[in-house]
Amino acid sequence: MNTLYFIVQQTMFFSIPLLVVALGGMFSERSGVVNVALEGIMVIGAFSGIVVINLFQGVLPGQPILIAALLTATAAGVIVSLAHAYASVNMKADQVISGTAINMFAPAFAICVARSIYQTQQVPFQNQFHISKVPFLGDIPVLGDIFFKNTYITTYIGFAILIVSAFVLNKTKFGLRLRACGEHPQAADSVGVNVYKIRYAGVMISGALGGIGGLIFVIPTSTNFNATVAGYGFLALAVLIFGQWKPQRILLAAFFFGLMKTVASAYSVIPLLSTLSIPAEIYKIIPYAATLIVLAFTSKNSQAPRAAGVPYDKGSR
Repeated sequence: MNTLYFIVQQTMFFSIPLLVVALGGMFSERSGVVNVALEGIMVIGAFSGIVVINLFQGVLPGQPILIAALLTATAAGVIVSLAHAYASVNMKADQVISGTAINMFAPAFAICVARSIYQTQQVPFQNQFHISKVPFLGDIPVLGDIFFKNTYITTYIGFAILIVSAFVLNKTKFGLRLRACGEHPQAADSVGVNVYKIRYAGVMISGALGGIGGLIFVIPTSTNFNATVAGYGFLALAVLIFGQWKPQRILLAAFFFGLMKTVASAYSVIPLLSTLSIPAEIYKIIPYAATLIVLAFTSKNSQAPRAAGVPYDKGSR
């Protein structure tokens, strides 16, 4: 049972960042703007948050520092996403090229600033955020061992973001307008919806969640940041496509890929896998091979928002 609990907990550590970032991508693409800049946004968000942690560690207790870092990562993600929104909405630039430019800029920026401040591109931090046991809840049989022991508050934040995202997208006026702008912006405009503002909002939400996701990815898995999130932004795009731009399906897709990542990183402590004579390199490619295989079988039936990636010109019909 201990091995099972370990696998589930590790899967959550890898799945929650994918879930949060993919939900961010969902808001952007549901508004009609393809956001391939998620990788770069994650890098900037993680870098900003880790710098805050590095500055305040030892001065404040762990959880308040983490909250401050999450807020900083959110703000940084929004700022970077504004560049993508301006290029995509106002300048009507190719959204893939705009996102790719941000992906190229982000790690270079993080390395440059880190070397200027710390004389090295790695930004170290102390992991003061691990929660060994949540009082009372950790005593619940099975569920307590899985969800309320050896955890981080980022796990609960991730699930909260999922619930709020599903509610906003499906039960609010803003969600209806967002979906309308991604499906038929001309029709939305004809009834008084400001397509430009809605698309800006969608991209900014995407940036906020991308920044949070970058920090959430780094915290449980490392004690330094080296200007990379291991391709998680691109993996989140795969989760978004596999999840068909719907929160509930994105959750399932995130946990599938999180499980694949767990197998790749923790195979040596899984009894069945540790006895097999399979090179470590094979395990490491499992998440990415699974991504290609899943997309090959599901992309044919994907139902992307019809206007995603198409610049909107208010004067055209």
